[in-house]
Amino acid sequence: MKVAFLVAPEGVEQVELTDPWQAVRDAGGTPRLVSTKPGRIQAFDHLDKADTFEVDQVVKDATVEEYDALVLPGGVANPDFLRLDGKAVAFAKGFFDAGKPVAAICHAPWTLVEADVVRGRTLTSWPSLRTDITNAGGTWVDEQVKVCTGGPNALITSRKPDDLKAFREAFLEEFAKTTKGSAR
Repeated sequence: MKVAFLVAPEGVEQVELTDPWQAVRDAGGTPRLVSTKPGRIQAFDHLDKADTFEVDQVVKDATVEEYDALVLPGGVANPDFLRLDGKAVAFAKGFFDAGKPVAAICHAPWTLVEADVVRGRTLTSWPSLRTDITNAGGTWVDEQVKVCTGGPNALITSRKPDDLKAFREAFLEEFAKTTKGSAR
């Protein structure tokens, strides 16, 4: 299982990157950090700078075909930067077009709203995204984790860092269903 973690050069909530990343590794998968610029990304612990992480691949050079699934970590600034980058939005949308699972936590669904892939889907997020999701044609629910299979792919969403345990369990289960029999 090869999983893309799409993040902006700065603004990702560190625990929403590192916890799912470790879960993929613990499950025997290969996580890869994909960003809009090469080098290192700056993670945050809420509004404070945290650690930096090496980018594995720039989104302009990435293809959906080389990955089994996508994780979109949150952080307020991270998805706001991503939704302004056409290649990042197209990359995220490509997983829906290809029927591959996507997991998004906290503010990350902003990127999905921009990609116009929440219409007809049920998802959760940080509460402040409720109106954006609803205006984009999605149904917002206040649940720890929501798995929506009512579309071309599995969409797994959670609200906040406190939901990480349920989030990683749900996305690993859905990713395993999709990648069963994969040669990766």
